[in-house]
Amino acid sequence: MIENISDTARWVAVYRAMETERPDAIFRDPYARRLAGPRGEAIVREMRRGYDAAWAMIVRTAVFDEIITAAIATRGVDMVVNLAAGLDARPWRLSLPPALRWVDVDLPDILRYKTESLAGEVPRCRYEAVAADLTDGAVRRALFARLGGEATNILVVSEGLLIYLTPAQVAELAADLARERTMRWWLFDLANPRLLRWMERSWGRAAARGNAPFRFAPAEGPDFFRPFGWRLVEFRSSMLEARRLRREMRGAWVWRSIARMMPASKRREMERMSGIVLLERDRAATG
Repeated sequence: MIENISDTARWVAVYRAMETERPDAIFRDPYARRLAGPRGEAIVREMRRGYDAAWAMIVRTAVFDEIITAAIATRGVDMVVNLAAGLDARPWRLSLPPALRWVDVDLPDILRYKTESLAGEVPRCRYEAVAADLTDGAVRRALFARLGGEATNILVVSEGLLIYLTPAQVAELAADLARERTMRWWLFDLANPRLLRWMERSWGRAAARGNAPFRFAPAEGPDFFRPFGWRLVEFRSSMLEARRLRREMRGAWVWRSIARMMPASKRREMERMSGIVLLERDRAATG
């Protein structure tokens, strides 16, 4: 089972491997099975309803791929800073401009494991791995200041991170990122309180035993970030994206049938139980 927060990266890598091995895969991650390793397989196999979460992680990966590549191509992004990068292999598997800088930030052990597992593989862009504890405010701010001074248009990615932080920690992270003028875009996934309660019932005990309890799911959704200098650019509902990508959860047709009988406001609430959020630094608010 999950022993520490880095094990969640192995857990999610299994789902990427499952999708990659499908003949109709919506993305390919040829490194996922290697990175997940036997430990990842055991986590998913032993976790209660472990395979039921595959659709959500697969959809999340595909949508993040789309938004990242579009931001690089159309928004002039010259650096991607991947916070709590885990076992993400995008610098190796995506078609990226060779001049792009990609910086993975995570705890030393998981970064060491990834770089050793991918030894001999060549990233598609200029790659850097930075070992840092993002919960240490002084370390975090020093890192952001350094990276902010080395690029002109940065996309920050924090896939699968915020849900493990407290609201106070997320607020501090948001403010620290907004402080750097060149950190212009921020991409992350977001749950709402209803989904958090469901996740707690399904996997909460396993995650908490590994010191990775689920914590952050603001009732106000992306508006949580507005006071810290961020404005919403794009919200993609995980539920709607799953239908678009044909990767819906088992029994999704039942939810759709129920939704048709709901008031529009309730239907919208259900559609926004989880989603992928792209924010832009609000220059008017942060200077």
